Amino acid sequence: MAITPPENKLWWKEPLHRMEIIWITIAFLWGLVMFSTMIYWHITGEQNLSNEAYRITPDAFAEKTEEMAEAYTVREEGDTGIPVVRPPPGSDVYLIARLWEWWPILELEKDQSYRLHLSSLDWQHGFSLQPTNINLQVHPNYEMVVTLTPNETGEFGIVCNEFCGIGHHQMLGKIYVVE
Repeated sequence: MAITPPENKLWWKEPLHRMEIIWITIAFLWGLVMFSTMIYWHITGEQNLSNEAYRITPDAFAEKTEEMAEAYTVREEGDTGIPVVRPPPGSDVYLIARLWEWWPILELEKDQSYRLHLSSLDWQHGFSLQPTNINLQVHPNYEMVVTLTPNETGEFGIVCNEFCGIGHHQMLGKIYVVE
């Protein structure tokens, strides 16, 4: 930090020192490597979801979800009787985010594909499927569609990772994957 102004007021016109040129070159080349790596990983990393988004009203999305739950409920779980829904493989599956729950609980078959539709009825929420690395933002008035093919059985937790209010820490959901 200079206390007094530089003697040469046009300091940016001074020639670069050899060491500065080396560091600028290294930084530029590293930037190219990182940029190329991002493009490569996007194409070959198999981490990017094939998702779609559509505008929808919360009421219309809730109606679709309730129709699915009514048609494919196999049991109820918990004190509040949240339905556990087992839709047929290859079907459209709907999941509602709302203060402070994911509704309904899904039961999917291993190695079968489903089109998972997500939307919020109130605020922005985050859909994070644990322990896998699926992470999406769920907005009201938008229906996010993701093709999902579970490849292992077990119980998977859904966590809201966008702060949505005082009950945010309790906003948990489940997806069961069975044989």
